[in-house]
Amino acid sequence: MSRRVVRQSKFRHVFGQPVKADQMYEDIRVSKVTCDSSFCAVNPKFVAIIVESGGGGAFIVLPLAKTGRVDKNHPLVTGHTAPVLDIDWCPHNDNVIASASEDTTVMVWQIPDYVPVRNITEPVVTLEGHSKRVGIISWHPTARNVLLSAGCDNLVILWNVGTGEMLLVLEDMHTDLIYNVGWNRNGSLLVTTCKDKKVRIIDPRKQQVVAEKAKPHDGARPIRAIFVADGKIFTTGFSKMSERQLGLWDLKNFEEPIALQEMDTSNGVLLPFYDPDSSIVYLCGKGDSSIRYFEITDEAPYVHYLNTYSSKEPQRGMGFMPKRGLDVSKCEIARFFKLHERKCEPIVMTVPRKSDLFQDDLYPDTPGPEPALEADEWLSGKDAEPILISLRDGYVPVKNRELKVVKKNILDNKPPPGPRRSHSTTCDADLSRPALEEVLEEIRALKETVQAQEKRISDLENKLCQFTNGTD
Repeated sequence: MSRRVVRQSKFRHVFGQPVKADQMYEDIRVSKVTCDSSFCAVNPKFVAIIVESGGGGAFIVLPLAKTGRVDKNHPLVTGHTAPVLDIDWCPHNDNVIASASEDTTVMVWQIPDYVPVRNITEPVVTLEGHSKRVGIISWHPTARNVLLSAGCDNLVILWNVGTGEMLLVLEDMHTDLIYNVGWNRNGSLLVTTCKDKKVRIIDPRKQQVVAEKAKPHDGARPIRAIFVADGKIFTTGFSKMSERQLGLWDLKNFEEPIALQEMDTSNGVLLPFYDPDSSIVYLCGKGDSSIRYFEITDEAPYVHYLNTYSSKEPQRGMGFMPKRGLDVSKCEIARFFKLHERKCEPIVMTVPRKSDLFQDDLYPDTPGPEPALEADEWLSGKDAEPILISLRDGYVPVKNRELKVVKKNILDNKPPPGPRRSHSTTCDADLSRPALEEVLEEIRALKETVQAQEKRISDLENKLCQFTNGTD
């Protein structure tokens, strides 16, 4: 009688490997702010890192291909008047990034495809609504231009970046500092962790707590929580004896964990990164020098330890590449961007395969860059799963798409003016109509000229970019 001793899994032999020295990003002064943020955000075009800067907050944006030593005069994104605490790339536009700061504001930036000559100082839109520092931002996974921010004023605010206005304010839900916020796959629910040791599941549109769990981990240090497949919740925290723990919870029975495992006695907060396509959770502790990864399945013990990637240097922060930015020809299933004190080191996670052909089982269709909903549709109660794309032929990032912000006119909400008092003003208006039309015609002509010049500038910048990349 044969008995299977080893659990069957295609991810059992996943291994991590750092890139060669010339493919790292060197000479970057990574921020020293004491904050449990990851300090790094990555997409298929750029890597963005929060850096030290005098007189305000800044982050640096580098094209992925621009590896090696970074020029000390490389332009930064500088607009905040206090340190930047969190950054996040828009999932539906690879040239748009949001930043949150100690100065209580959230700013949204348009990053050009070419390397700019001087610092980027003008955001596309500034979102003001928090009264204390803002430590968390996160884009909605399926709705266009919906951005979430959470601050030390215990508020969670949802914004429509396209109009620059608040959509929803979740107040009186958190009694203390919010540690982290995460969306579920279709963006209908939020999971939050708080200093009051509660994990809350929130329906943001109904503005109500759907479920909550007090003390999922008994320790006093910060808890993190994310949604995983089938709406389950994965948490990291600490036991009473300050041992690091991970837990898996089902919303249908939130009182008892499906799995609760103790790991080690280190004191760094574990940042979980989840890949829904492979159901693997990667745990990166700030100050650790390792990345542990686990597979989540439907069979006991539900959270299966796979392996640990170890190195000598501790990590200051970590960026996680979306699936569409990976190299499918090398069976790469994850790529991390590990921050050291003065550099950023990409780490590639690979499944060893002998064949060079596309591996369908490793790369199911994955969320693409197109939003499934508009902000207004989502707000009105609609939900939609992400629009998926195939990675069979690799993913080619789309060209720069401009984020257009249309501010609503506050005068539109005011009542119409009363009847005119004097007859003479209406006569004057009638007399001046031809002159008014002439002015409007002139404005139209000027607008056309400006648009033509902008197109010409854009074409010239693209040519310049080609020259600097050495493609011509």
